[in-house]
Amino acid sequence: MKVAVLGGTGAFGSALARRLVDAGLEVSIGSREPDRAAATAAELGASRGVANEHAVDGVELVVLSVLASAALTTAAELADAIDETPVLSVASEVRVAGGAAFPGDDPLSLAERTQELLQGPVVAGLHSLAAASLASGKAAGDALVCGDDEAAKARALELAAQLVTGRAFDAGPLASARALEGMTAVIVNLNRRYRGHAGVRIEGL
Repeated sequence: MKVAVLGGTGAFGSALARRLVDAGLEVSIGSREPDRAAATAAELGASRGVANEHAVDGVELVVLSVLASAALTTAAELADAIDETPVLSVASEVRVAGGAAFPGDDPLSLAERTQELLQGPVVAGLHSLAAASLASGKAAGDALVCGDDEAAKARALELAAQLVTGRAFDAGPLASARALEGMTAVIVNLNRRYRGHAGVRIEGL
């Protein structure tokens, strides 16, 4: 599979890209800073490192792994370049108050709002995975992906399966991203309290 990782020079994006390269996928690193993208691609063994708008050329799946605060702006700016290519949204809006993490206030998930900006299908997932977990190998546990387009979801599930020691699960329609993104705040709180790198494992299936 040919994959573009936008925000591929950041902590999560680069860790994700490293695992995908190790799995044999053809990975393009995208960034607002092409020189940084090229340097990261060379370090990871990715196929190329270029500006975001060029990273999406000719790929089968775009992973939007920029910071949550930049996700909607980036999607809007790249809507024409992405065209109808499926997009995997991995970011979550989390606010911190009083030393605790809370889900964002918008009733729609970041993935649903991203879908409103793009022509092609948006799926959401990987919210239980952390950069620190992926940096040294596959993350412990399972991965969850949701979306309304079955073909796009299948691609995202194929990708997700390369990132975890467990399995990749179809978690239903894109509206389920509201729960998946909210779960990020729960995991952040667990990690802070217990000083670990929590993941998710689905039992009974």
